[in-house]
Amino acid sequence: MVSVPLIGRLKGHEYAALVGGFFFLVIENALRFIIMLLPIPIIQWFYDRSSTLFHRFSTKHAKGKSKAEDVADAIRQAKDFGELCRYWGYTHEEHVVLTKDGYLLGLHRLPTKRGQRKRSPGTSTGKPVVYLHHGLLMNSEVWVCLTDAERCLPFVLAEQGFDVWLGNNRGNKYSKKSVHHDPNSPKFWNYSLDDFAWHDIPDSIQYILDITKSNSLSYVGFSQGTAQAFAALSIHPQLNEKVNVFIALAPAMSPAGLAAPLVDGLMKASPTLMYLFFGRKAILSSTTTWQAIMYPPIFASVIDTSLRFLFNWHSHNISYLQKIAAYAHLYSFASVKSVVHWFQIMREGAFQMFDDDVSAFSSPGGRAYRPARFPTKNIVTSIVLLYGDKDSLVDIQMMLKELPDHTIVKRLAGYEHLDILWGKDVDKDVIPEVVNALKLHCDSCGSPDQFKDGFKAFER
Repeated sequence: MVSVPLIGRLKGHEYAALVGGFFFLVIENALRFIIMLLPIPIIQWFYDRSSTLFHRFSTKHAKGKSKAEDVADAIRQAKDFGELCRYWGYTHEEHVVLTKDGYLLGLHRLPTKRGQRKRSPGTSTGKPVVYLHHGLLMNSEVWVCLTDAERCLPFVLAEQGFDVWLGNNRGNKYSKKSVHHDPNSPKFWNYSLDDFAWHDIPDSIQYILDITKSNSLSYVGFSQGTAQAFAALSIHPQLNEKVNVFIALAPAMSPAGLAAPLVDGLMKASPTLMYLFFGRKAILSSTTTWQAIMYPPIFASVIDTSLRFLFNWHSHNISYLQKIAAYAHLYSFASVKSVVHWFQIMREGAFQMFDDDVSAFSSPGGRAYRPARFPTKNIVTSIVLLYGDKDSLVDIQMMLKELPDHTIVKRLAGYEHLDILWGKDVDKDVIPEVVNALKLHCDSCGSPDQFKDGFKAFER
C-alpha cells in the first residue's frame, strides 16, 4: 500500500478508515445534540416505541415477568453503589481520598455482613482487609451488579469476615473532582496509567490502612485494575510491604491488540490519533446519553456487538439477564490519554510508562530513546493470576516473562475477559480461588476450609 504523506505512518486503507471514523463521530455527536434538546415526553415516546418493536420481533421475552427478570431490572435500575448494596441487604460506607496531586477519589466499604450495621463508621473492624479495584472505563459498581449475591465477590468476602474496600480511578463516576482543575478542563483529564500507579493506588491503600489500623491488606484487581497494581508495586518498593497478596483477575500488562485488524492497525500506527477522534478529555462520554434513551435489551445487543467486533468476545458464559443488569453499570468516565497509553503499550509490546514524545512515532530515522518500562520483576508481593484461556487480551506467556518467579497462575477454561466478573459459574470457578488465595497469604484470615460456610447468608 502507498503511504499517505499527510499522515506518514498510515496506509491508504487506514486513511479511508480514519475519514470514515470522523464521519461516524460527526453524525453521532449531531444526533446526541438533537436528543439533548428534545423534551422528555418525546424521548420517552421513542423509548416506548423501541420497546414495542423489540418485543414484537424478539423471542427472548415471554408474557409476564419472572422473578429472575425482576431481579435483573432492579439491579439495572439501581442508581449507584449504595442502592446495589441495599438491594442485597448490605450497609456500605463512603470515603474520599485526596491524592498527592489533588484528585478526590471515592472509596466504598463493606465492613459488615449482610443485615448488620457498624456502630462506628470510619473506624477499624479488626478484620483482615481486602481492596478491590475495577478495570478501564469502569467504577466500583461492576463488582456488585450481579443478579445473584452468591456470585458477587465483595458480598462473599464480607460474609467470610473480611473488611472489604472498593476503589475508583480519578475521573470516573465517583472521583470526578480535583482541588486544582475543573472537570470541564482538559487539564483535569491529563492523566494516564502513570498517574494511577504513582498516586491513585498507593494513596488509596495508605488511606485504607490508616482507617483500619492494619499493617497490610490484600489486593484484588480486574483487568486494568491489575495493570495499575503491577505498575504501582514495581515503582513503590515500600508498597510491597503493605500488600500481602495481589490477586489479578483477567490480568492486563501488554495485550497483543484488538481483534478488529483495521482498528488495531490504525491505532498502533499512531496512538495519538485517539486525540483526533475523541479530543483530550473523557472518552466515549456520549455513552451515558445513548444508554438513557435505548431500550435495555437493545443497548445490551449493541454492547455485545461492539465487544465481539473489537475483542472477539462472545460472552456465552454470561446470561442474558446478567447482561441486562450489568451493562447498565459497565461504563464510567476515563481519560482519552489513558486509552492512548494502552495503544502505545500494544504498539511497543512493552509494559511502559506514557510516551510524551509524539514526534518519535513518525520519525523516519527510528526512535532515539525508549520510554521507561515498569520494573515488574522487582515486585516482592505474592502474586496470583487468574486468567481465561479464551481472553484475547491476555498473553500469559509474555506476562510471566515480565513477572517474578514466585507468581502463581490459575487457568480458567473457556473463560473470556468479562466472564471472570459476571460469568454464570464464578461462584464455583473464580470466587473459591480468590478466597483460598486470600486465606493462604493472610495470617489473620482463618482457615480455607471455612469457605464452604460462606454462602449460608444468601439462603432465603
